[in-house]
Amino acid sequence: MTAPKRQVRVILRGQAKTEFEELNRIAGTQQAQGETNSQEMQLLRSIRQKSDLIKENPVYGENVPKRLIPRSLVVNNLFRVELTGYWRMLYTLNSDQVEIVAFVIYIFDHERYDKLFGYSKR
Repeated sequence: MTAPKRQVRVILRGQAKTEFEELNRIAGTQQAQGETNSQEMQLLRSIRQKSDLIKENPVYGENVPKRLIPRSLVVNNLFRVELTGYWRMLYTLNSDQVEIVAFVIYIFDHERYDKLFGYSKR
């Protein structure tokens, strides 16, 4: 007999939650002005799509090797997902017997991603 499949939740927190709320605000204003496909709207769709993929498969993203995880993040595991427009989403997984929780901790553009990981421009 196989164990029941654990529920997977995706929760935005910290910077990711703030960024998502700001994108929602901007996209809402744009939509009210008749815009139908702005960069912000595309990015929101991408975030929602990737969140759904994470719910289906919690290890969907690219696993960041432990030695490359910035110490400032204080997490045991880290996954990276590419979004539209060269944006990135970082999340970490926590689990127990009942559920798996994917905490999205960053949603940012490529420049801020490079800065967090200490990559420099060539």
